[in-house]
Amino acid sequence: MRHEDKRETREYLSPRKHFGQELRIARETAGLTQTQLADGVVCHYTLIAHFEAGRRMPVPEDAKRIDQVLGTGGRFYRMLRTLEEVKYAEHFREAAEAERLATAIYQFAVSLVPGLLQTRGYAHAVYWGFKANPNPKRVAEQVAERGLRRSILDNPNSPMMWAILSEAVLRTVVGGPAVMAEQLRDLARLMREGRILIQVVPFSAGAHATISSMVTLMSFDDAPDMAYIEGVLSGVLFDDPHLVQQLRQAYDLTRAAALPPAASLALIESVAEDYENDC
Repeated sequence: MRHEDKRETREYLSPRKHFGQELRIARETAGLTQTQLADGVVCHYTLIAHFEAGRRMPVPEDAKRIDQVLGTGGRFYRMLRTLEEVKYAEHFREAAEAERLATAIYQFAVSLVPGLLQTRGYAHAVYWGFKANPNPKRVAEQVAERGLRRSILDNPNSPMMWAILSEAVLRTVVGGPAVMAEQLRDLARLMREGRILIQVVPFSAGAHATISSMVTLMSFDDAPDMAYIEGVLSGVLFDDPHLVQQLRQAYDLTRAAALPPAASLALIESVAEDYENDC
């Protein structure tokens, strides 16, 4: 753990696992087995096991029947509706919840500004370019969702963020020069205000430990560290201490290859000025 104290380590629970844990507690309190609950819900007992393990979520009608069998007054139906309102991509939902609870976030970005740091114009360009035939309404929703994630930076108490960016992040023209200038100026502002720390890995650094993937490390006050690796339409959240430690070592090696913060800020502002001149 990050802090050595006598507090009990609390297991991180994703929304799905929390739903499953509450379902198991309610079932056991009612004195029912998984098979007996399944009989009342009219499904196979293995499906109840999947619900309780957080591997699957019930459909609304099943949630209503669960409430009827357990006498929980619509509790699980309401919980399900709340989870359905979370519109993050399936592979990112648990990472998004962990991100919200983290006290420190460390990221390495290969080609794009990390989602937490994206301006609205930059995020719109990212989502618009993601599909051949983008849906304007859905793109607007995604931009708004990304904006909600970014709102955690408005709280000066949480979390601390340290981002390492490949120089490619600065040089890849997302949305045009004006959008890039705005985005880089915003990064510089956040750095100057002391809200985030950014280092840039220059092209001249060559190969480094995280050159092939986006890596996020998250620390918590009362839970073990976690790591998240994301690719196209996929992402994996790790809490295995050995894997997290390996990714932290890779992150530290990349940080060693990066420019110091002051030089990184100067580069970011210089590239922003170049984009402004191109507008």
